[in-house]
Amino acid sequence: MQRLKKIWNWIDDRSGFTEIFKPLMEHRVPPGSRWAYVFGSATLFCLVLQVITGVALSLLYQPSASGAYESLNFITHQAVMGRWLRGIHYFGASGMIIMVGAHMIRVYITAAYKYPREMSWISGVVLLLLTVMMGFTGQLLRWDSNGVWSSVVAAEQLGRIPVIGTWAARWLLGGSTIGGHTLSRFFSYHVFIIPAFIFLFVGYHLMLVIRNGISEPPKAGRPVDPSRYRAWYKQMLEKEGVPFWPYAAWRDAVFGVITIIAILCLALIYGPPELTQPPDPSFVYTTPRPDWYMLAIFSLFALMPPKIESYAIFIGPILTIIVLLSVPFIAKRGERSPIRRPWAVFGVVCVTAIVFNLLMLGMSSPWAPNFGVKPLTPGSIQSQDTTVIHGAALFYEKGCLYCHKIKGKGGLTGPDLTTVGLRLNATEMNIRIVNGGDEMPAYGGMLRKDELAALVAFLQKEK
Repeated sequence: MQRLKKIWNWIDDRSGFTEIFKPLMEHRVPPGSRWAYVFGSATLFCLVLQVITGVALSLLYQPSASGAYESLNFITHQAVMGRWLRGIHYFGASGMIIMVGAHMIRVYITAAYKYPREMSWISGVVLLLLTVMMGFTGQLLRWDSNGVWSSVVAAEQLGRIPVIGTWAARWLLGGSTIGGHTLSRFFSYHVFIIPAFIFLFVGYHLMLVIRNGISEPPKAGRPVDPSRYRAWYKQMLEKEGVPFWPYAAWRDAVFGVITIIAILCLALIYGPPELTQPPDPSFVYTTPRPDWYMLAIFSLFALMPPKIESYAIFIGPILTIIVLLSVPFIAKRGERSPIRRPWAVFGVVCVTAIVFNLLMLGMSSPWAPNFGVKPLTPGSIQSQDTTVIHGAALFYEKGCLYCHKIKGKGGLTGPDLTTVGLRLNATEMNIRIVNGGDEMPAYGGMLRKDELAALVAFLQKEK
């Protein structure tokens, strides 16, 4: 033991570990900093996990158009613990998004962004945006049809921005079309550029926490007065403050470990998202859908009237960022207690409800055809008539099932046709199918008379 102690003393003397970390561990924090304060540390735990799993994945991943898809297939299905590794990285990204969102909600509800912590809020907003950008760029690295087409959709949306749209789309993709150069660019975004900014702002964010201290739990009737707050806070810490370690840090450690264990278990049980088919420009029957944390934005633009979409794409994100960055300057003093700030709590509830509903809509995507639907089974047709059976096959082959639902199977874009035979007679059905209507194409030039008769016979059976 004496020898080990001498070795440690030598290392500590030359490295200065104690001088660096002891003041951080002994840093005094306000009493009552309980479980509501753990989300920021949990985000940091997730970031460390993402770095470790990202480095491990990069040892096998090939960032080239010819090798990316196959390398991920190899990692998922052949590499030792590869499926689990990909799953950890995927659920780690989701965990990081959830924790940074919960942390910002807690900061906003308790008004911890007020003086003197305005820059902590601003750096947190930047970190939120960088985290979402990390998730978006990571999706294309799968180099499957869903990831590639999602990026194409994003580029098309950027291209509709007035004046700078074309330049922004080319900057995102690295050219006028998507290809190997796009994959290389997204790999650089995801592995080098965005992480560099995340590390920079995380360091700055933690430095501000040490400099300005952790915000004390809010108390009704104790408003923030910038002219006296620093003196009051210093005096409060001297009288009532406790060392960060172990009195406050143990909760961060426990919750962080629980978060990591949850991510590991989810990755083991569910694994990563399955790769779709390799990217193929000729395959147009696809409904690209981003990962869940981008679905709310995906839904919002899908439901938006086309006339305002181009302006909303440009103005919406800029306005949102401006509002978030201006929060600490609009309300830099006054009450912090949620009891005295009911409108702030109401606003958070409303925004959360809207985002949740948009997320649910994004998962079902009722505005888009469901190209992944399977053909109707003989059991669902329930007929021995060869004409009806042929009509059911045509209903799938001609793409009708992509948009219309029959007995719980099919798309949501068009009306449910399970009981259409009760609403329309054969003549009316013929007119609708031949001429089309609204967003339904006219099938008059695509169907023979016997095919049209078979389709009508199948639909007439649905009563």
